[in-house]
Amino acid sequence: MLSGILLIDKPEGLSSFDVVRRVRKALKVRKTGHAGTLDPFATGLLLLCLGEATKLVPFLMPEPKTYRAVMKLGEETDTQDPTGRVVATSRELPEPELLYEAAARFVGEIEQTPPMYSALHHQGERLYKIARRGETVQVQPRQVTIYELQVGEVALPFVTMTVTCSQGTYIRTLAADLGRALGCGAHLAALRRLAVGPFRVEEGLALEVMAERAGEELYSRIIPLGECLPGLQALEVGPEEAQFLRQGRTIPWPGNHLAPGERVRVMAAGELLAVAAVRAAADRLELAPVRVFGTVSSKQ
Repeated sequence: MLSGILLIDKPEGLSSFDVVRRVRKALKVRKTGHAGTLDPFATGLLLLCLGEATKLVPFLMPEPKTYRAVMKLGEETDTQDPTGRVVATSRELPEPELLYEAAARFVGEIEQTPPMYSALHHQGERLYKIARRGETVQVQPRQVTIYELQVGEVALPFVTMTVTCSQGTYIRTLAADLGRALGCGAHLAALRRLAVGPFRVEEGLALEVMAERAGEELYSRIIPLGECLPGLQALEVGPEEAQFLRQGRTIPWPGNHLAPGERVRVMAAGELLAVAAVRAAADRLELAPVRVFGTVSSKQ
């Protein structure tokens, strides 16, 4: 089975699923998914998970994400982005010094209320479907983390920022909240995802380039399964231990260089066999399989 991650630089105007569909057709891989949606107006890094790599999505989603965002001050939209209807305007724009001060207050753990125009569920229905009917419901705020927020170019009413954030952060909501904090309102005018964990958009393949490539050249861009979680320590096991893990059984692990609760990549014959959790048991450590992978290949 063809498995691994293909990094795509998504263009503007396509949904994330549009990209999945094109990659699925180009590589003839039915089992394909992505690790983190980008709205159609947004561009940048999209992680396409192929074959057994679709099992990696729960481990990839929590990775920090970095964006370049352009917000427009003095104009609010109902969707908090350029696709929406303008609902409020202001000609009173802040001095750049106030902008830097306000942005600094959003760094760290913050409370954010997801927008109505989002794919979150409310009583079994997507919020954006409720919003399109002109209805609103109470959306509970949640904690997200802004690891870094750097204000770059300021060319009022436009402000360019670089944001590194946790899973679940809405950059358009960050822009809207920052606009409210400044007293002038704002919406997200443009967005480009620069990184997901260790993966960078510079490593991504443009869709038009992908269409021109075929065979070995395209397959060579697929990151092998065993290299898709570089943040996890890799441990090699033998055939007997590998069989135990495939059966869902734990195996003892000698030494004390691992910490209970840590997750590791378990390799067998050079391929990713499992993601396992380290557990403390009596006088030893054990590896308990969290997700087991089948036989894979990065070639068709």
